[in-house]
Amino acid sequence: MGSFEHILSYILSVQFFLLIFVVVVLKNSIKFVPQNRAWIVERFGKFHSTKEAGLNFILPFIDRISADRSLKEQAVDVPSQSAITKDNISLVVDGVLYFRVLDPYKATYGVDDYIFAVTQLAQTTMRSELGKMELDKTFEERDLLNTNIVAAINAASDPWGIQVLRYEIKDIVPPNSVMEAMEAQMKAERVKRAQILESEGDRQAAINVAEGRKQAQVLAAEADKAEQILNAEGEAKAIMAVAEAQAEALRKVGEAADTEEGQKAIQLDLATKAISAKEAIAKESSVVLLPDNASDASSLVAQAMSIINSLNNKQKG
Repeated sequence: MGSFEHILSYILSVQFFLLIFVVVVLKNSIKFVPQNRAWIVERFGKFHSTKEAGLNFILPFIDRISADRSLKEQAVDVPSQSAITKDNISLVVDGVLYFRVLDPYKATYGVDDYIFAVTQLAQTTMRSELGKMELDKTFEERDLLNTNIVAAINAASDPWGIQVLRYEIKDIVPPNSVMEAMEAQMKAERVKRAQILESEGDRQAAINVAEGRKQAQVLAAEADKAEQILNAEGEAKAIMAVAEAQAEALRKVGEAADTEEGQKAIQLDLATKAISAKEAIAKESSVVLLPDNASDASSLVAQAMSIINSLNNKQKG
């Protein structure tokens, strides 16, 4: 009875140890890889497989996880460093590098520390690219500089299974003497722009004044022209009115002359004018031949009347 109990306790102890062994084996063989991560598995010290996100199995005590690589985009601060531009100006530059692991195998076995390696590569590439550009271009073409650095790093880091997504330069610090010269240049540019704006304002003001004078002259000329036109029209109307009055007078004189009384009036007027003419001749000349009775005014009137009567008799005859 005692030996049976002893054997039973031994069996239970073995089963208990077997259960513990199975639990340990299962625990070590079942692996849950997180999302966006990759595990490198080695078997007997040699690369065996890459375990991706999800449920995975390995052989305990034979397989081991040698590396855990993140597949997320990573940001690494590139330390400040000095670089010399194409025009021999020393600059202090720093930046931020964004990259991610594309091939966990290459990132593990292609380089010892891929983060350190890609950081050093970014520094050397940045120095090389800055050496191809002048100081002014480093500020004006920063985007182009970042693009060139990314292209150069990707070409060199391909054996490491790394993809550089972008590189951003944070600060470019030139020497103090260059900073002072740049500030003086900017001040001169601001003064120049102010002078240009002031001259443009003066020019526009002069143009406005000239345009105002021109418009005033045009308006004055148009006013003079309108006044002359009105004067001419007034004079023309006055002339037309005088001509119409004279024509009306002549018409009335003609109508009156067509009567017997009008003929007598005309004859009397002619006789009066003849007498006035003789008197004018007598005043202008020292020798005048006249009839004996020509100095008598009444005789002159009678003579003129006789002449008129003779003319009337001829007209009647």
